[in-house]
Amino acid sequence: MANYENYMPYSTALDTTESINAIFRKVYQYMAFGLILTAVTAYLSASSITMIRLLFSSRAPMIVLCVAEIGLVIAISAGINRISASTARTLFFVYSLLNGLTCSVVLLVYTGESVYKAFISTAGMFGAMSLYGLYTKRDITTWGSFLIMGLWGIIIASVINIFIGSSTTEYVISILGIIIFMGLTAYDTVKIKMTAASYDSRDEDMTGKIAVIGALQLYLDFINIFLYLLRLFGTRRD
Repeated sequence: MANYENYMPYSTALDTTESINAIFRKVYQYMAFGLILTAVTAYLSASSITMIRLLFSSRAPMIVLCVAEIGLVIAISAGINRISASTARTLFFVYSLLNGLTCSVVLLVYTGESVYKAFISTAGMFGAMSLYGLYTKRDITTWGSFLIMGLWGIIIASVINIFIGSSTTEYVISILGIIIFMGLTAYDTVKIKMTAASYDSRDEDMTGKIAVIGALQLYLDFINIFLYLLRLFGTRRD
């Protein structure tokens, strides 16, 4: 996969590169807007006594939010071929907003300085891995099965640790979580690049759908790196 351009006529390779670049511009734009929407929603929610009471007076609101977020991810991913690019984009932004409500707890638990440092660190780590995935000549698609197995491993370990409550286990899970989602950032970037290379950039609806799916994947990678960094190094409020 990595060297496919070397075997194409120059004009075809150039067209493919332009198509990939056009889609990635949309991917990063949508992702950035989603992150901004999440951050603003989290900040406004954490700053409002009314919203804090509404969200955290019982477990029900957070459960509803989590179920809604999972439903939106499934709706976008599984239904991408049946919905328009504009609908998929709207659903992604709705998901980003709902995730902002969920993530407002982060601003209540951790100090502002910790959140800021974790975000900047995440941006640097994510950026480095995504650029690696975008420009590497190596075939890293083989990472996929190992990363998915690792992801399921930390999910299962996290569920078990809810009942055990081991700080050591949580520490290990956080480290592995950062490593896995950094790997997924590069892997997902390569997948987006491969998909983008197979479509004509003039097909706006299809390229829009690819951009939304790509933005969702990279958004989730970014958020998870951020949360694991915060769990590992964040300072809790008194």
